[in-house]
Amino acid sequence: MEYRIPNTMNVPTTAQRLPLLNARAFHFLSLPLRGASKFGSHVPILCHSRRVKVGSSNKMALSLENCDVGVENKLGVVRPATEHYAKEAIQSLKAEKVIVVPTDTIYGFACDACSMEAVNRIYKIKGREHTRPLAICVGDVSDILRFAVTDYLPQGLLDSLLPGPVTVVLRRGESSILEKSLNPGLDSIGVRVPDCNFIRAIARGLGSALALTSANLSGQPSSVCIKDFENLWQHCAFVYDGGVLPSGRAGSTIVDLTRLGKYKIIRPGSANEETIAILERHSLLEETTAT
Repeated sequence: MEYRIPNTMNVPTTAQRLPLLNARAFHFLSLPLRGASKFGSHVPILCHSRRVKVGSSNKMALSLENCDVGVENKLGVVRPATEHYAKEAIQSLKAEKVIVVPTDTIYGFACDACSMEAVNRIYKIKGREHTRPLAICVGDVSDILRFAVTDYLPQGLLDSLLPGPVTVVLRRGESSILEKSLNPGLDSIGVRVPDCNFIRAIARGLGSALALTSANLSGQPSSVCIKDFENLWQHCAFVYDGGVLPSGRAGSTIVDLTRLGKYKIIRPGSANEETIAILERHSLLEETTAT
């Protein structure tokens, strides 16, 4: 998710542990948002996954059962990643807090990208150098042009890549409404539109972009369940649990699209082959390093 290189046990039933996952919540989790994934067509819990086959209802139940809400919530910060809690998450972001959310790849720290206080808090929590930039997340592909320049890209390219497990690095441009103090000195910005209902609903409700980076200490493995970063819960307003994420720890595929007609894979991530196929289908050429 960073856009510069990344016991089986008997548990209570979902109904017992997650009483707020009622019919309304399940309806929300099964509905696609605008812009269907280009890397899959089924929604387990709250995210599409290209590794999950259509009709795998058992995987949905299994993933919900793996949620840790109500089991390890000693600090009272863990919530299920459902529609019921989206408003709470948005209010926390507006209050310049840091939250943790599941995505279509790994868990991530998120805050309002226009709040430097919150952005600095993420750097502090991760122990991350300020010279390493943060990506942003928006709710829909159509929102990207508020934060980055897109008019030089082939028509339909972004809609082919997103929503999905891809971070596109674009020209930031003078028209970007992002704070100049976010990633200072860089004229590019990494942008995500995850194929995940919960985080996209939060981004829409915030009306801005989220600063987004992996929920771990800098240099440590990425997190695919909330227990992976349990030692960091205390630094967050809320931790939203989406169960064990199925895409592994590779994170999103990061591709640099700042050069006209060219692309450069910065990190292969979890969708490298699919991403390259889409880029080449839009007549982009791989950028080579001169020797």
